[in-house]
Amino acid sequence: MTTTLDLPRQQPLRDSATMLRRNLKRMLRYPSMTVMLIAMPVVFLLLFVYVLGGTLGAGLDASTGSAAAARAVYANYVSPAIILMTVAATVQGTAISIAMDMTEGIINRFRTMHIARVSVLTGHVLGSVIQAAISLAVVIGVAVLVGFRPTAGVAGWFATAGFLLAVTFALVWLAVALGQVSKSVETASNLPMPLVLLPFLGSGFVPTDSMPAGLRWFAEHQPFTPIIETLRGLLMDEPLGGTVWVALAWCAAIALGGYLWSKRLFNRQS
Repeated sequence: MTTTLDLPRQQPLRDSATMLRRNLKRMLRYPSMTVMLIAMPVVFLLLFVYVLGGTLGAGLDASTGSAAAARAVYANYVSPAIILMTVAATVQGTAISIAMDMTEGIINRFRTMHIARVSVLTGHVLGSVIQAAISLAVVIGVAVLVGFRPTAGVAGWFATAGFLLAVTFALVWLAVALGQVSKSVETASNLPMPLVLLPFLGSGFVPTDSMPAGLRWFAEHQPFTPIIETLRGLLMDEPLGGTVWVALAWCAAIALGGYLWSKRLFNRQS
């Protein structure tokens, strides 16, 4: 008779690596999900730069003498918001993947196996971070092609990469919780939508001082505005001031809240 004492000791790192491989294989097997997540921010980038960029860029810098110069100004302004939107779109895919596992019963099967329970969610988180890195590389490349000209040096790019990792990690844990709380895949695809829309209600596309008073207050105090301003400052080699600490505090709060919520939901459903 096999008892609990006869079972091999759980190995969280090994089990997490196994779950990561599972998620990476699924990403390779169904590349349409990654393509869809990349396509949305790219379409928004092209729309805002080529259709609206001439007018909005002239509003940002009245000294621009041509529509092309105005589009170049606006490409530098809007690209950080599109980059953040790319992360938000990626975590929407995370919520969908979690909901698929929950509704198809694979999570219940994992619970019956002798594996570290934390590895099930950790595999999704690590896989999503890798997927986000791929998506960000593509979107930043497209942004450069349409006129984005970051002035950050090597240190600035490393700081940008670290900051984007922190933002992605925080939003992924929130998406893991949203995926678990969803009753269907359709619900999971809709719940993270505010993460995609919030950059529009911040400083991502226009300065907050151009907004009406009530909307301006919301834009200045919602989490994505300091995140966008920090990202913009890092990429354009501008002073960050205290904005970076506000952004990191939001990232820490979202990551901790998402992790604790995810853990509670996962344990409750055991």
